[in-house]
Formats: sequence, structure tokens, C-alpha cells
Amino acid sequence: MDEKRLRQLESLYEEGRQHDEKQPDRLKRRRNVDPGAAAFLVTLIRAIPAPRVLEIGTSNGYSTIWLADACAAVGGQVTTVDTETQAGARDNLEKAGLAEHVTFVAGDGGEFLRGLAENSVDLLFLDAERTEYPGWWPHPLRVIRPGGILVADNALSHPAEIAPLQELLENEPSCYSTLVPVGSGELVAVLDR
Repeated sequence: MDEKRLRQLESLYEEGRQHDEKQPDRLKRRRNVDPGAAAFLVTLIRAIPAPRVLEIGTSNGYSTIWLADACAAVGGQVTTVDTETQAGARDNLEKAGLAEHVTFVAGDGGEFLRGLAENSVDLLFLDAERTEYPGWWPHPLRVIRPGGILVADNALSHPAEIAPLQELLENEPSCYSTLVPVGSGELVAVLDR
């Protein structure tokens, strides 16, 4: 990643941290992924490689910039879904020079997953309302291609909210899952099917 983009990310992360400290309504916070977790996602995208990335939970586009930079390196595209308007995120992706690698979708993450074709995603990153994930089942697994990866953020910071998804994954014979202690913790599942 180039220096200009890294400086933009540092600024966005700090702005988000300061915003969240002052915002009493959790749903209005930025809740950006930790930089270490973002770097971990980039590593996964480049390693498998994952040209078709789906992010659910856009916020201000901080994690989307990381994902789009990695997708650009592997000739791919990020689709990012959020229930809120994404004007700020779009502006941030434009400033980063990565807007052409991102498709923005305003809508419910679960509904969007239901409408996707089977095996149409290489990496699915869940960073939305954690308590909703089990209600989206089985679509998070159905849309991921064999050898693809599901990553859910906040597995260590909010273990009780992630536990139902973790249990579903652990009971799924077609995947292997583990907790990765980076950032707020990443629940990672690799699909064998």
C-alpha cells in the first residue's frame, strides 16, 4: 500500500476513534476494524487469492479501503453492503483512488446474502450487527466458494454475540474455523466443500 493511502487510513482510523469516544449511541459509531485486523484481511485476500470480496458493514469505508487495495492487487472487486447511506465512504474511496474497485449497496446484509448465487464470493467479511448473523444462516456459507473464507470481526471483544455464529460454523462439517487473536478478534472459517 502506498504512503499516501496509509496516511489517509491513519487519519480515518483516528477520526473514527475520536468520534466513537464521543458518540453515546453505539449504532451511530464508526466502529472501524483495528489496523492489525485489516492487515490480516489483506493477507488473506492476497494469499488465497480472493478477487470477489463481500463486506457487510461499510461505515466510513475504512476497512473497505484496505479490502479494495488488496483486491486491486489480485484483479478483484469489493462489494460492500450497509443499511446506511454511504456518501462518506464513497468520498473516502474516491480520495484513496480505489472507487473503481468497489460496488456500494445500500440494504440489509442478510437480504443481500439471500439474493446471491451459490459459490459467488471468495472472502466474506462480516462487520455488522453480530446478533443478526445466525438469522442469515445458511447464506453466509452458501455464497462462499470451496476454499473460500468467512471472517467475522469482534470475536474476542464480543464473544457472547459471536458465539451463535461460531457454534453454527463448528457444527458445519464443510468448514474449519478458528479464532485469530488480532485486533478485536477474528472468527475465521475456511470452506472445504
